Amino acid sequence: MPRNEKPTANGPAADYARDRMVSRRRFLAGTVSLAGLAATTMMIPRLHAQEVKPPEDPMRVPGALPRPYGDRSPFVKSARVGGAGPGAPHGWGENAPNNFNSWTPLQDLHGIVTPSSLHFERHHNGVPLIDPARHRLLIHGLVNRPMIFSLDELERLPAVSRIAFLECSGNSHDLWLPNAPDFTVQDTHGLTSTSEWTGVKLSTLLEAVGVQRGASWMLAEGSDAAGMDRSVPLTDEVLQEAMICYGQNGEALRPEQGYPLRLFLPGYEGNINVKWLRRLKLGTAPFMTREETSKYTDLMPDGKAYQFSLVMEAKSVITSPSGRQQIHPGFHEIRGLAWSGRGRVTKAEVSVDGGRTWQPARLQEPILPKCHTRFLLPWRWNGQEAVLQSRCTDETGYVQPTRQELVKVRGTKSVFHYNAIQSWGVERDGRVRHIYA
Repeated sequence: MPRNEKPTANGPAADYARDRMVSRRRFLAGTVSLAGLAATTMMIPRLHAQEVKPPEDPMRVPGALPRPYGDRSPFVKSARVGGAGPGAPHGWGENAPNNFNSWTPLQDLHGIVTPSSLHFERHHNGVPLIDPARHRLLIHGLVNRPMIFSLDELERLPAVSRIAFLECSGNSHDLWLPNAPDFTVQDTHGLTSTSEWTGVKLSTLLEAVGVQRGASWMLAEGSDAAGMDRSVPLTDEVLQEAMICYGQNGEALRPEQGYPLRLFLPGYEGNINVKWLRRLKLGTAPFMTREETSKYTDLMPDGKAYQFSLVMEAKSVITSPSGRQQIHPGFHEIRGLAWSGRGRVTKAEVSVDGGRTWQPARLQEPILPKCHTRFLLPWRWNGQEAVLQSRCTDETGYVQPTRQELVKVRGTKSVFHYNAIQSWGVERDGRVRHIYA
């Protein structure tokens, strides 16, 4: 390209190329910065003696041998955050040391499928160690033929797989609060993940045991020390979609995700997808367990508690740029995730001015029902303050609400089912932070 000729191409690639064209002054300034970085980098081996040292030229050094179970590059540091016990982030203190969450690093992920090792966790009394050879699933109650299934027997039945999201009903629970701490997107939205789930359909097992007339609810019970149990309505949708899962992302369930068996109800709140599943009992009414009476109910402004609000409504969030990230003027691709427990996401929109105007974002394939959907929008930041937001619409026509709209109906006493529009404020220095707009 001649020295004085300006690029004329359009589109995100051209925008990025223009941003890469730097002046001699900027180059020299960058050189100084790199020199400082190099000096700092030289100190790292002394501070971290075990840090991996790659060869100068990997083409001249034989590579490592294959491992029995693959691992990621040591240079990739994405991790869940969370914990339990006194002093641990997101823990419940010394009175509940095994009651903990861990948040998925949504800001670091690509596509829609969450690696099993980064899938969010929610435990009420730790992760049990279960011998699959001894584990059994009992189905009884209002059935003609009570039956007990081993894992081997379940794996011999016709299998199904589907890609779907799972979300804790307490995801984004801190956003009910009136203040706005310096959250990351992992802090605000990290209790949701998407996986490919494999198992046997619930309807296959119910056909085997013979459901009696009047059976309209099912108690699902886990084998963990918390004795987790929840009532499941036997709606047409549940009978069509519910699965007893033994596989996740192509391999056996991780212990944290319910190995060897878990119930999976696409679109329903995470807690009812009972892990370490040991028993299904059919009955005529909800079983009113602790987890659906004193817990996992929505406290309304009038003081009444709304029960069995099981479906996770349409929700979206921008994952990049997002909280505590740093950006520079020029081209960026705004990226995020949208999902709905009622079906497919049909539209995602992005605002860069706090909701005054909206632009349609591109939905990246695949666009699946009850599944995370990736959305993208090219954006050139001019260095001025901006407020980034996203909202989505699902196939029922439901539009994700603003925080003001949600609070008007639900108040601020709730803990669960927060799905309002998330706002990220971009400051003049490029710092991104969580705000209420």
